[in-house]
Amino acid sequence: MASTKLTRTNGTATNGQKMTFSTWFKIGTQTNQQSLLASVTGSGPATDLKIMNAATHRNVFRFECITVEGSTIDLKLNRSLRDPGAFYNLVIAVDTTQVTSSNRVKIYINGVQETSFATATYPTQNHTLDFSKTGITQQVGAYSNSNYWNGLMSYTAFVDGTAYDASYFGETNAATGIWKIKTSPSVTYGNNGFFLKMDTSSPGSDTSGNSNTFTASGTPTLAQDNASNVFATNNPLCNVAGRWTITNGNNTIQHANGGSWTAMISSIAPSVGKYYMEAKITAGASRTMFGVMSADTNIMSYATNLDSICLYYNLSGGEFQQSGGTTSGNNYGTFADNDIAGIALDCTNNKISIYKNGTALVTDHTIPATVDGFIGFGFTSDSNSTIYQCNYGNGFFGTTAVASSNADAAGHGLFEYAVPTGYFSLNTKNLNTYG
Repeated sequence: MASTKLTRTNGTATNGQKMTFSTWFKIGTQTNQQSLLASVTGSGPATDLKIMNAATHRNVFRFECITVEGSTIDLKLNRSLRDPGAFYNLVIAVDTTQVTSSNRVKIYINGVQETSFATATYPTQNHTLDFSKTGITQQVGAYSNSNYWNGLMSYTAFVDGTAYDASYFGETNAATGIWKIKTSPSVTYGNNGFFLKMDTSSPGSDTSGNSNTFTASGTPTLAQDNASNVFATNNPLCNVAGRWTITNGNNTIQHANGGSWTAMISSIAPSVGKYYMEAKITAGASRTMFGVMSADTNIMSYATNLDSICLYYNLSGGEFQQSGGTTSGNNYGTFADNDIAGIALDCTNNKISIYKNGTALVTDHTIPATVDGFIGFGFTSDSNSTIYQCNYGNGFFGTTAVASSNADAAGHGLFEYAVPTGYFSLNTKNLNTYG
């Protein structure tokens, strides 16, 4: 996450001409440059694997190596990585002993070798890689003291001395055709190699057997969201006219401009099953509503709250609203800043329940038939001070961990309050079982 990184200093390299890097990453806030892995010398950054952003190309991967001789490696993909709701697998295999220059660096995204580059400068034959040099500082999630990675990373591996292809780190699911993770790669890591699962209280803990532990600076967010179980977040692709500022791995949203109501929706939208999430409204509760949206919702509309195919709970009025009007006459209960809302969505039976700080305000309210089909959690506001800190089970409000550790009945997710009976966090494992 922003302003955090993992750092260690290399020992003696196994083979400075061969290496492999693999990581599973989820895209967060778009900035100019975000680094996944960098090597740093005393005079500054030397080698960098990063995601670039420009006005015309978003989330483009680039591998750049800068030495005293100049840029010896510069490979930039032609295509963008556009899905903020999925984990991508990046594998880079480098063997500078190869005779053919294009064989010296191979880049794989989700198991497929990339062959189309906007820039393609390969290293000279037998070039020694900065990543493996003795005494070099390796950094995960930053480029020196800048370009911090703003998304999520998990199952991050570095191999010193061997160039492996992507099949060592992932495989294609025969039933779905989707590239899936191998959580225990069968590789020889070499002297400076490491494997960071990033799923414990010590994200820099090396499980390769080398004990090449990294030191964390800042406070890394140890999310439940990872490549083997992808959790819902907010979906930045529905950010109307940039009115929402989206941070913390797409889990915190702030309405940046007043005057028009705009909406945000979850990145996963289930059609069946029962799912629960929490949102802490840290500011602007009087101008907020949350609820559900159907498949027909025009998420790019300024007036999404007025659509008949959306149902929202009005935080200041304590009632459900649809098409801009009240649909329930009862004042179930209002919210103030820093209250934690719980939303329990029963997609199978078209019911919704609302909780305030762990106490049910309304249970099993019927969702109108106009809200049909594809249903997702939705949030809306017209205030420039509204902040939702959403917890789809990741265990954080903003960057602060939940005070309690309430998982769902399947053992997934971390919530502030107990998950209602029969409901589950919204993630791929639960969708596979209950969706």
